[in-house]
Amino acid sequence: MTVAEEIKSFEDLRGASSSSAPAPALPKIDSLGRAYATGKRKNAVARVWVKRGVGKITINGRDILAYLARPSLRMLVNQPFSVANRVDQFDVICTVRGGGLSGQAGAIRHGISRALTCFEPGLRAPLKAGGFMTRDSRVVERKKYGKAKARRSFQFSKR
Repeated sequence: MTVAEEIKSFEDLRGASSSSAPAPALPKIDSLGRAYATGKRKNAVARVWVKRGVGKITINGRDILAYLARPSLRMLVNQPFSVANRVDQFDVICTVRGGGLSGQAGAIRHGISRALTCFEPGLRAPLKAGGFMTRDSRVVERKKYGKAKARRSFQFSKR
């Protein structure tokens, strides 16, 4: 029987709409057991693959310790795992282009968060509450003509 055959009146329609619960989100994992997502921050774009592993993070073919020298940037990249209580449970392989190291670290964090939700849809709530699912849209303001920078004027001299 189809849905149209089962519903004959508005009362049947009202009962049918309330009884059907939303389907749970299914993980999006490829044939190699990886989840893919794209993260962005400033001018940096990161392509991130997440799979089960021992916590190894590879960025542009280099280890995270070699690529991100500052501990604050490494901490930024690892934040989604600590919020989701998944430290050292996933391996991350990512390629990142554009921007500086700070923007790249933010893009990797955004990509890891999105890939984790593809791998385990139940992690979306804690990652969203932590603010990791939202793309940080702040970018550098463009320079205007007649100004030294975006807003700074040239030095005034009376003579």
